[in-house]
Amino acid sequence: MHDWEVPTRSRLTAPLETSEARERLIVALDFPSGQEALNFVDRLDGTCRWFKVGLELFLAAGGSIVETLRNRGYSVFLDLKFHDIPNTVAGAVRSVAPLGAQLLTIHASGGPAMLAAAAEAAAGFYTPPELLAVTVLTSMDSAQLRATGVAASPGDQAMLLAKMAFANGIDGFVCSPEEAAGLRAAMPGSTLVTPGIRPAGASVGDQKRIATPAAALAAGASYLVVGRPITQAVDPAQAAIAILEEMARS
Repeated sequence: MHDWEVPTRSRLTAPLETSEARERLIVALDFPSGQEALNFVDRLDGTCRWFKVGLELFLAAGGSIVETLRNRGYSVFLDLKFHDIPNTVAGAVRSVAPLGAQLLTIHASGGPAMLAAAAEAAAGFYTPPELLAVTVLTSMDSAQLRATGVAASPGDQAMLLAKMAFANGIDGFVCSPEEAAGLRAAMPGSTLVTPGIRPAGASVGDQKRIATPAAALAAGASYLVVGRPITQAVDPAQAAIAILEEMARS
């Protein structure tokens, strides 16, 4: 059994309490060093439970940053987006699984064999991370997809990739808020993690497919990933509280 709980369908549709919102907000620690990331965590003063460790921070600080966060009682979303041949991705999953992150990403576009190999590798652990298949990055729109040779819309491509991942043993997905409702309807019990969350009035930055926290929850998101609106705020703890309160009102 995990020491954390994925929101169920009934919880996804019921009004949230602030305490429950804390279980569904993931703050992205996009910092160039472990010390900067931990200093920022301290500034949040315990307002948040979940943190995302992405490629930049993981390469700078290594697996110790995951272990440190876990030892402090936090939950970790390890967002490394593995994408390689099946054997390599399976080995990568086995390498990071012991760190204790609860969620781990791989690219759905790696194909059926890669997805199946990753799922099999994770299943070999008593308390494995839940694998999330990344569908279409939130920085990509139709023009960006066409430049890579994909003629489908972001929504159609996300659905195709999610169904392929589901058929190969993975029932968690990363998608933009725009695709959340469709994936929720097609795979009701899945875990949906949505980046591209921007409170009203926040800077969009390099994101293309975005939504407010309330809209993302209404679309069926299980977890919301928020970075710059919190990490670049003058008062990060207050910014996080404001988002949690919006989530609780939705």
